[in-house]
Amino acid sequence: MFLHGYLVPFCRAVGGDSGSRVDSNANREAAGTRTIALRAIVAAGLTAGILDIAAAICLMAARGIGPARLLQGIASGVLGPAAFTGGMTAACLGGFFHFLIALAAAAVFWFASRYFCFFLRHNVVCGAGFGIAVWMFMNLAVIPMSAVPPRPLTSQSVAIGLLVHVVCVGLPISLIVKRYSPQGS
Repeated sequence: MFLHGYLVPFCRAVGGDSGSRVDSNANREAAGTRTIALRAIVAAGLTAGILDIAAAICLMAARGIGPARLLQGIASGVLGPAAFTGGMTAACLGGFFHFLIALAAAAVFWFASRYFCFFLRHNVVCGAGFGIAVWMFMNLAVIPMSAVPPRPLTSQSVAIGLLVHVVCVGLPISLIVKRYSPQGS
């Protein structure tokens, strides 16, 4: 189904006969599948992005750091220290990167759930695990490769980060993807 829904219409458009009734039905089915996938990814990504940034704003506010500075910190992954003197432009860029990452995480879960049916059957457990995986990927791969200076991971920061990513990223993504998935998946 996955290959049929995504690759067959492309193959037919490149060199196949597109005039038959079968091709027309396959194209309609593929378009419907792509629309559902896009809706699920956008809904899941935006929801996770909003919940995650809201949690981050609350946690940073407790430390006396405002939302603009938080978003500049995200932008500093690309811009380096210059992000903190970039004003609202850098903050907006940080917001863009934050939501881009959230959408990418939702897309990863959507496509993984097409290959591994247990992602949908056990979506709460898999969502929690996915939240942990996202935290690990961001903190052990992305941030160390970015322009952000190294920072120590304390047991408290790890515990809070994992909890936020399970509750605000992994679970919402898995629940929304399940909601948009066909029955019986």
